Amino acid sequence: MIKPHGGELINRYVEGDRRAVLLEQAKELPVISIDDKNVSDLEMIASGAMSPLKGFMGEKDYLSVVENMRLANGLVWSIPITLAVDAATAEAAKKALQVALKDENGHILAVMDVDEVYRYDKQKEAEKVYRTTDPAHPGVAYVLSQGEYLIGGEIHMLNRPAHEDFPDHRLDPAQTRAAFEQKGWNTVVAFQTRNPIHRAHEYLQKCALEIVDGLLIHPLVGRTKSDDISAEIRMKSYQVLLEKYYPADRYFLSVFPAAMRYAGPREAIFHALVRKNYGCTHIIIGRDHAGVGSYYGTYDAQHIFREFSPQELEITPLFFEHAFYCTACGNMASAKTCPHGKENHVFLSGTKVREMLLNGQLPPQEFTRPEVAQLLMNAMKNS
Repeated sequence: MIKPHGGELINRYVEGDRRAVLLEQAKELPVISIDDKNVSDLEMIASGAMSPLKGFMGEKDYLSVVENMRLANGLVWSIPITLAVDAATAEAAKKALQVALKDENGHILAVMDVDEVYRYDKQKEAEKVYRTTDPAHPGVAYVLSQGEYLIGGEIHMLNRPAHEDFPDHRLDPAQTRAAFEQKGWNTVVAFQTRNPIHRAHEYLQKCALEIVDGLLIHPLVGRTKSDDISAEIRMKSYQVLLEKYYPADRYFLSVFPAAMRYAGPREAIFHALVRKNYGCTHIIIGRDHAGVGSYYGTYDAQHIFREFSPQELEITPLFFEHAFYCTACGNMASAKTCPHGKENHVFLSGTKVREMLLNGQLPPQEFTRPEVAQLLMNAMKNS
């Protein structure tokens, strides 16, 4: 099986007597209340999904990632994983040397070592990571809203975040790796999604399945934009589609607890490295991967992979162009395989699809499976 990024699958969960000691110590430590995005990062660090990270980044790693898409030791890493605080919290943390991390409901999640407290340049981070400083970009807006200081240090995870949704599909990297091994899969392709799977996505997945042993459908269920379709509805759409149109022994459905950053090309690299930790050997990269608005070129998320050698990444990206149903071909196709004009291509904008669903009209089955369309239409009517 493919090795985790950096060679070791990190596990920062604390058990037994040491956990009891740290829980007691946490009562006397300064408390930092972290939001859902930080909770997602914390959970992924603890489970090994962000291997080789053992905590939130110190200054050397942070600066190197922002500038060069590498950790200070040279290992590829494209997104800063940081914990931002205000000046008063930074000062208290520096004096205490350790802090307790709690969620917004006051539940203790972890104790964190305070190895570093440092200032950072928000504008530079936005420009380098998101390729824009426009506050209308959701990722940039988040960075600009953060505190002025970053705290770096290893985390000691005491309790899992409380998730009531998808309990049967929340698998850590060690668990997905064990599942793939049990299935006898040597090669696994990951599909990153935050939207329902339409016929175009299905086409990409099934093309990939022709060359690998298994498919990991790995929908992101952390923080997304307010106008994105809810994770609950998306999961229902995946389940109905997979059960009816996919061979049962060739796919695996598990949720991805990450928060969306909408960082386009850089997030594509991040999604690839993290899926390697989950045990995937390949990842599908389509058009506008992890994009938002018009901040990135259609295939920028594919072009960025050229900046790294295959040996550095190890996971293999599978690049696909925009897919569509061609009425002249009579099947799904892309510009690489279809000789016909756009007048033969079934394409609907997201706005048009929403309009049809709200009016009780199912989009054509060449665009989306009717079972998925019906589910989305019912959800929109009840929202």
